[in-house]
Amino acid sequence: MKTVSVKLPAPLAAWLTQQARELRRSKSALVRQALEQQRSKPGKGTCLDLMEDLCGCMRGPRDLSTNPKHMGGFGK
Repeated sequence: MKTVSVKLPAPLAAWLTQQARELRRSKSALVRQALEQQRSKPGKGTCLDLMEDLCGCMRGPRDLSTNPKHMGGFGK
């Protein structure tokens, strides 16, 4: 196996240490698992995954398609 050094901010390093203790696994094993999960994701995720920080930031009806008034001229 190759060795890689990673610099982590203190809060993230503390969280990693705590997770390793709780799960009784090495920090390296947890980092490898996280990297494997990222590698196996198809593409960059769904549209919702990419825009989740924007969800709920607009005002108006929850679903424009349920109100015919908002569908005027659609498809023309």
